[in-house]
Parts: sequence; structure tokens; C-alpha cells
Amino acid sequence: MDIPLEFGRRTEQSVVMKKYAVVTGASAGLGVEFAKRLSKKGYKLVLVARRKERLEKLAKHLKTECEVIEADLTKEAECQRVYERIKEKEIEIFVNNAGFGECGRFVETELEKELDMIQLNIKAVHFLTKRILQKMQKQDSGYILNVASCAGLMPAGPYMAAYYATKAYITSLTRAVAEELRESRSHVYLGCLCPGPVNTEFDRVANVRFLVRGIRAGYCVRYALEQMEKRKVVIIPTILMKIAMTFGRFLPGNTYVWLAGRQQKRER
Repeated sequence: MDIPLEFGRRTEQSVVMKKYAVVTGASAGLGVEFAKRLSKKGYKLVLVARRKERLEKLAKHLKTECEVIEADLTKEAECQRVYERIKEKEIEIFVNNAGFGECGRFVETELEKELDMIQLNIKAVHFLTKRILQKMQKQDSGYILNVASCAGLMPAGPYMAAYYATKAYITSLTRAVAEELRESRSHVYLGCLCPGPVNTEFDRVANVRFLVRGIRAGYCVRYALEQMEKRKVVIIPTILMKIAMTFGRFLPGNTYVWLAGRQQKRER
């Protein structure tokens, strides 16, 4: 089994106990890769997404026990229902992966789609982070990884205005709460994954074609889990994105936003 002898406070004996890993948005892209990787590590899985048939197909190809939950996390009642289904399980890893984007001029993009994006990218992540964190605090162990984006580390993103704003919320929330956990000496981990373009179906859903070559989803997930083990709060795969994010800190805010908008306009 591809399982380290120690994962935070977990020991080899606790692996035998078959703790759970939960992945939202597990029907495509990074969610599928997280499920595959965590299954290889020996975790029992709870897979959450709207497309039940995709989840069931994925579950058949994984070696560990899988529970499938069909849910539309744009609805708060569905978030609550998912939590009720999993709250009694011994969850060691929770991956808040569900989310999507939209590209276009703000005055032209579809309002209903953007509101669903806010519900999923912000409210669902906030809801589940809070509930799972409260649960993990009681056991004083566990890992929560929120999938954000490098977009969330930038001041704004013209032509993907709402998407950038949703990811900024997640990175800000995660960093703040992670500091609270550090100060309280909690053994619970909270971090955010902030990749640049990744080769998934995100581009098609968001109506965007990135000019920067995307990284493989499998590499992104493997790197994320490695950094999570090291308790890194903000995880940025690839040297190129790390340099870009570091360089951006030294730019005047208006210049940074102008550059982001110029790049995004070319990718529409």
C-alpha cells in the first residue's frame, strides 16, 4: 500500500482502522485524482458530486470501500444533508474540491450561473469547512484541504471577476482560520491548494482557454497531498506559479489588475 507510516498524528495502526477521506466534486478533474490517490493510500472514501453515474463508475475502479453521495452543493440544504450523512464517520481528510468558473465581461455573463458559482465556491466551502472543522476539533486531529486557485492570491481578475472573487474569499478564510488553529495549538490542519491552470474540464465549463500550459491533474494532487502532510497552509504547485505570485506582490495593485485583465481577455 502507498501509505506513509505517519501522516500527521496518524500511525500505522490507525490506518488498519480504515479512516475516511471525503472528496467533494469527485466526478471530474482534480476530484477524481484525489479519490484515486487517497484510495491508493488505503482510505475508505466518501465521494460527493451531482453526477451520480460518474461517481459510481469511479467507485468501481477504486480498491477501497466507497460511499457515493449525489448532491447539489449549490443548495445549503444539500450541504446539510451531506454533513448529516458523514458526521458520525471517523474522517481524517476532507477535500473541499467542488467548484467552477466563468469567463466573460461582467455585464454580459449569466447572472444565474454566477450566483450558483458563489453558492458553490463560497457558501458550500464555508459551510462544510466550518462543520467538519468543528467535528475535527473534538477529535483534535484531521486534515481539511480547500481547493482554491492562484486567482485567489491576486487582487482581482477582469473578465473572470466573480470567479477570482470567490477564490479570494476561500484563500482569505483558510489563511485566517489556519492561524487561529496555530495559535490555539490545534492538531487539526487547514490549508488551501492554489494551482494555476490544470488540465481538466474546468476550461470548457468556464468558457476559457488558458494560454499558459496546464499541469497534469495527477501531479497537482500528488504535490498537494505531499505539502498537506508537511502542513503547508498555501500550496502552489510549480515553480512558475510560485515566481509569478511572488513577483506580483511587488507590483502596484492597479498594474497587477491591468495585467491580469489583459491576460484573461486573450483567454476568453
